[in-house]
Amino acid sequence: MHPNITLIISPRERFSHTRQALESLYANTELPFQLVYVDGGSPRQTRDYLQQQSIERGFELVRTESYLAPNQARNLGLAKATTEYVVFIDNDVEVAPGWLRHLVACADETQATAVCPLTCIGQPLGHKIHLAGGEARIVLQVKGDDRQRRVHEKHYFVNRAVADVQDQLQRRQCEFAEFHCVLVRRSLFDTIGPLDENLLSTREHIDFCLTLARVGGTVYCEPAAVVTYVPAVLWQPSDLTFFMLRWSDEWEIRSLKYFRKKWDLPKKDKYFRKRYRRLGYRRHQAFIKPWVKQLLWGQAPPAVMRPLIAVDHQLNRWLSDRYYRQHPDRVKLPKRPVVPASPAHDLVA
Repeated sequence: MHPNITLIISPRERFSHTRQALESLYANTELPFQLVYVDGGSPRQTRDYLQQQSIERGFELVRTESYLAPNQARNLGLAKATTEYVVFIDNDVEVAPGWLRHLVACADETQATAVCPLTCIGQPLGHKIHLAGGEARIVLQVKGDDRQRRVHEKHYFVNRAVADVQDQLQRRQCEFAEFHCVLVRRSLFDTIGPLDENLLSTREHIDFCLTLARVGGTVYCEPAAVVTYVPAVLWQPSDLTFFMLRWSDEWEIRSLKYFRKKWDLPKKDKYFRKRYRRLGYRRHQAFIKPWVKQLLWGQAPPAVMRPLIAVDHQLNRWLSDRYYRQHPDRVKLPKRPVVPASPAHDLVA
């Protein structure tokens, strides 16, 4: 049977889960598939492992010597795909048996443009929900003569135990999928073009869902398909540089500004104010807070965290500038924003 599915694996925020994720994929996927593995600047040990595996398992390996923003990596894989379906999946995701069969069945039976699985988070695998579909749309807020476009975003069942909501997890049409894992009809990209690489680190999934909706596409969540995103607990030094760039202030600010302009959203929307207040949040949760707790007997008081976070912002700016100097060709400056052609799909709040 000739595969009609191409899996595109790309780096999310680290490289140290590469082996576990790839072994999980091959152990738990019974449908035939093509695989394009995009390796953006992984350290020598991971690079050598992937080169060996690509020969032994017969998948296509696309390697760059510099780090890649997520949509840059996905587009490199997408350019290699010729099958009916593509599945974008991050390199820190493990899959449960039958995951791909259920995604394809949902797409075939519903004619969905995109299908997301039940995405869990952490260990043990498949126990805690990260995402089970959701809502993503632009709403038109009307107050007297004032009319403003705003983003509405909602995750279903976030942080709930699967066992507690098992009877509520049913296949359903929704508006929201994340790139941890999502199946998409490749023909969609003949209409919308490649993923927007101006979104360097955040809002790329919302942008994709809004764009899909604009052209009349549909999204379903299929909870029979289960995958688990596995965040790191102990970081390896080889992950540090990539993680710091991936979640840098620079990339996040540029992404938020571009997203706001592209979708014609107000500067003072609380949606963006919240994200600007949380700049560096992932870095602070991954590094600063655990170190402080280790030193202060499990406590992380704000009086200690604040000056360390200030130092982190300065260090992160220096690391970003250093990366630009070393790889000026890898990060594209934002193009002129594309304002949606019509507000026809905006809903009045």
